[in-house]
Amino acid sequence: MNAVDALRAGLAVVLPTDTVYGLCALPERTEILFELKGRDRSKPVALLAADLDALLAAVPGLDRDLLARYLPGPYTLVVPAADGGTVGVRVPELPAVTAAIVREVGVVAATSANLAGGPNPRRVEEIPVEIRSACGAVVDAGELPGVPSTVLDLTGGEARVLREGARR
Repeated sequence: MNAVDALRAGLAVVLPTDTVYGLCALPERTEILFELKGRDRSKPVALLAADLDALLAAVPGLDRDLLARYLPGPYTLVVPAADGGTVGVRVPELPAVTAAIVREVGVVAATSANLAGGPNPRRVEEIPVEIRSACGAVVDAGELPGVPSTVLDLTGGEARVLREGARR
């Protein structure tokens, strides 16, 4: 099954990003990501889009000018959401194969393709077999940089680094 079909069937997929391999699902299937990783549900996952327009279409009310200061790039931004809460968003400089898949489905919920607390996978072989075998598709793009995105909280007056990671 190809990655687009797997996502549309409600399955998780592994996709290469600009930083590490990501475990992805459609936003309405985020629960599967927590199950596969053994991730604490209090730790959110990010919405990942192939471009800023797709992100803004999927998440109305986001501040385009604020996002455009950082995206596209190796950042996960925590920004105010329309419901009064917050949302994590990414628009990485994706490998062409991943960009095509994500464009086809709009946006995906994404987190690193590792077990909770485990090392970030630079190669498909480093992704735990229990994750790989449970996914509807695994896209291999060879070795990636291996440094996760920098997480910036943009909900206050100034950007606050929540996790140091890749930068431009």
